[in-house]
Amino acid sequence: MLPRAAATAVVERLARAGFEAYLAGGCVRDHLLGIEPDDYDVATSASPEDVKRVFPGSRGVGEAFGVVLVRVGGHTIEVATFRSDGTYADGRRPDSVRFSSAAEDAERRDFTINGLFQDPVSGKVVDFVGGERDLRERVLRAIGDPERRFAEDHLRLLRAVRFAARFGFLIEPETARAIRTCAPRLAAIARERIGGEVRRMLSEPARPRAVRLLEEFGLDAVVLDEPHRVSVGRRVETPPSEVPFAWALAAWALDRSGDGPETECDPDLPDRWRAALLLSNDETNDVREGLACRRALRAFADLPLSGRKRLAARPGFPMATWLLRREAPERADAVDHWHAATPEAERWPTPLLSGQDLIAAGLAPGPAFKRVLDAVFNEQLDGRLTTRADAIARAIEIAAKDKGSGAGVPRSG
Repeated sequence: MLPRAAATAVVERLARAGFEAYLAGGCVRDHLLGIEPDDYDVATSASPEDVKRVFPGSRGVGEAFGVVLVRVGGHTIEVATFRSDGTYADGRRPDSVRFSSAAEDAERRDFTINGLFQDPVSGKVVDFVGGERDLRERVLRAIGDPERRFAEDHLRLLRAVRFAARFGFLIEPETARAIRTCAPRLAAIARERIGGEVRRMLSEPARPRAVRLLEEFGLDAVVLDEPHRVSVGRRVETPPSEVPFAWALAAWALDRSGDGPETECDPDLPDRWRAALLLSNDETNDVREGLACRRALRAFADLPLSGRKRLAARPGFPMATWLLRREAPERADAVDHWHAATPEAERWPTPLLSGQDLIAAGLAPGPAFKRVLDAVFNEQLDGRLTTRADAIARAIEIAAKDKGSGAGVPRSG
């Protein structure tokens, strides 16, 4: 069963039981825009207890807010009772709710394009808030008083940016004014929720407009926990549109730092943004490694062959070359040409020597082993060593010099 068919089955069973029921919110919006919805929600006059009677085995996950999860045809459909919300003391959830009518339920939602209902059988749209008109005119408009909507749930400030960017909609003037006015209130929202919205924005093809809107409305200051700044560079705006989140984040960091390939980010930035956006360890490390590789890539033409090969083997190299192409396409072309002309087996061959080979050659295990192996492998990468016998002889020579000088073995290149 397809997801829409499962949601339709839920609506039909509720209707047969004597209740009013519709598809609701984002799934209606996306369907009318010709987009396949990610999931389907149902709104109904049935109370949570009624829903559970109609669908034995369903599970209440927020019954105080009228939400029940119904499993049909292999899909989980969220079924919510029509409600009207009370005050929002914490800027996130209503302190109380009152089960109500479809019209009142539409009025408590965030934006007109998300306040639509639809009968999935007849296809009729039930619109109490002017959402159909705004979809046609490609306008994002808060329902009712915009400042009140944003005061109820401060995260709606970021949702406004995400929706406007994703659909290419203009933000209605009063709604835009309220976003600017209410921007500081975003600081009351949990960092995890802020990070989640930013992750979604930067992972979508519309990320360039999302970044511009965040900075235009001054939301970037709270989002990133740093002074408001308008990006100078345009790395985040160039194709391809879909890239990993960490790549887009690194591009935005550089855009805020300056334009051109000589731009550098503050070395502490990945850790600061980790705290601001609640990045995972992997995401933080990816940003840090990508920026470090980009820094090294600026001198790619001057690196010895071993240096180029070691850089190309680093996990941050793909991100670094992607960033370089946004800053200096000619230099990126040269890197790509070298990379394409150098077979993978040549870029990172199997090392000629291991620690066991050094022991077999009579060298005592110790801290110098890694220095010797690195030096020999560098010469192998440079093409100066091609046989195991030559590599062993060179290792013995390097170890003797290291022992005689009392210094570490010099690294080739």
